[in-house]
Amino acid sequence: MIDAPSSFELLPGAPHSPVLLHVPHSSRAVPADVRPGIVLSDAELERELDHMTDSHTAEIAGRAAELAGVTPWRFVNRVSRLVVDPERFPDEREEMTAVGMGAVYTRTSHREVLRPGGADPAPLIERYFRPYARAMTEAVADRLAATGRAVIIDVHSYPAQPLPYELHGEGPRPPVCLGTDAFHTSSGLLAAAREAFAPCGETGLDSPFGGTYVPLDFYGTRAEVGALMVEIRRDTYMTEPGGPAGPGLSRLAEALAALVDAVSG
Repeated sequence: MIDAPSSFELLPGAPHSPVLLHVPHSSRAVPADVRPGIVLSDAELERELDHMTDSHTAEIAGRAAELAGVTPWRFVNRVSRLVVDPERFPDEREEMTAVGMGAVYTRTSHREVLRPGGADPAPLIERYFRPYARAMTEAVADRLAATGRAVIIDVHSYPAQPLPYELHGEGPRPPVCLGTDAFHTSSGLLAAAREAFAPCGETGLDSPFGGTYVPLDFYGTRAEVGALMVEIRRDTYMTEPGGPAGPGLSRLAEALAALVDAVSG
């Protein structure tokens, strides 16, 4: 199977930077040969993309990279999560499979049919998911080799009001939610994030979304790989759903740059 290099992009940072900004859900792109497998009309698909895309997060990461004293590396997904979601487990370990949102979604944000029953996820897994996972693993390994450590900062956003697919949508929805992992999120990394994002309002932990992304080759075994998920509530920087960015975007980019600088030394 030929890899699909255009479906993701690694944007180099400073050679001595350990930081990798990971932006998995910012794209709305659905390749033409993937589109027939989605049962929604064009208008319905656009609306679903409005709900499920972490709009403008690639721009937030890009501006933060420009502002940071030490330029971080960036790994950006260039296709929609409706193609594959690179942060899901591709097997029974994934709890979101219960609502049709494993690595290849079969249901929409409102739990309606996205792909027909019996659709085989294997071709999309092979074409998009596995190459992405390999490339992300290699990017982290490269930072480890170059600097002795790696810090993955996962850049996401989420709606002000819960969507029906959310399994844990009943909890707090602060302006900035920090997703943590008991092994990979150190107290120092968490403290740096709280300080950096303080100008953006309240920060919360693991609600409405918890955990953070670490390639499986390092997960739970390599303490030199730090990781934190930054979930930004969309109404703080854009018009929901799927609308333009507002002035809050600049403030968030500055906060993310401050976090990058705090953990780059």
